[in-house]
Amino acid sequence: MSAPRIAIATNNGDLGGGEVMLLHIAQVLRSLGLDVLVLGPAAPGGLVRAARERGFATEELPARGRRSYMLRLRQWRLQNPRIPLWCNGLVPSFATTGLGPRIVHLHMLPHGPQKVAARAAMLGARRVLVPSRFMAAQLPGTTVLENWTGEIPLRRGAPRDADGPLHVGFLGRLTRDKGVHVLARALELVPEVDGRELRLLLAGENRFGSADDDRAIDAALAPISHRTDRLGWVDRNAFFEAADVVAMPSTAAESFGLVAAEAMASGVPFVISEAGALPEVAGPEHPWCARTGDAEDLARALRAALADAGGAARSRPARARWAERFSPSAGTARVQALLASLDASASTSPTEAP
Repeated sequence: MSAPRIAIATNNGDLGGGEVMLLHIAQVLRSLGLDVLVLGPAAPGGLVRAARERGFATEELPARGRRSYMLRLRQWRLQNPRIPLWCNGLVPSFATTGLGPRIVHLHMLPHGPQKVAARAAMLGARRVLVPSRFMAAQLPGTTVLENWTGEIPLRRGAPRDADGPLHVGFLGRLTRDKGVHVLARALELVPEVDGRELRLLLAGENRFGSADDDRAIDAALAPISHRTDRLGWVDRNAFFEAADVVAMPSTAAESFGLVAAEAMASGVPFVISEAGALPEVAGPEHPWCARTGDAEDLARALRAALADAGGAARSRPARARWAERFSPSAGTARVQALLASLDASASTSPTEAP
């Protein structure tokens, strides 16, 4: 007897944070005995390739660009109206509005015209999921399904040169909404701590950003260019091993904070801004939080994190919080509970589509 099939449709063809979560979700669904089909555009095709490499069945829709992808996805849905569809983002959710059994999963807080699209996309959905209580408060009628990470080892914390530089790490999109320019200004204010130079480990690219972001960030980094190592995309675990502290200085409200959860798992100290769900992910006991967009307060928090002598002691409760809330096993338990609740609601709603 074949396993029940579920399709999961991507928001973007390229790999970003939402697409990383799609792969995590697909893995959990497969582990729970479902036959998972991953849908995405032919171009860009990074997500479909990544899913295929992980052994998932994929369907590459002949589309280039968002509008074409939405049309092709709607056509696919009309041809396959009874397959449960997990819409991983606003694009597939809006493209398939009102068609068949759907889970709508919104990873980003909608703004401007997106608000109208989100309201339409939610119509007829079996469940509308968001990754944090912060986002649920902005979108009434949604259900919180917190994100989770892959397996992340606790970093070794190899001994460092006591006279060498201290490394402040940033991992993510090099855009203004992620606060790279604020971090650059903070490091301009704090050239050293206890006589040790502060260097910036800048990991990431301007993916999904703009040319204006490039210009603004290049200008902000210019005064500390001699203390900046531009790494591009790097192995996450190697990055956490190299950093003495990781900064997440977002200026736009974050709907979750995946790098915070990853840093928590690795045991590296991390500093966050107050933007959106970052404090929610870090937890009420997290000591290093700066006012959003405030370079001076970020500099203060960085100094405190680097000077804290109890870093090793703090890594244990952080790792425990990750294991309980944001580990693969925690994600599996949440998805299993979600599917059970959907089954229960379907059994008490005879008019609901299967």
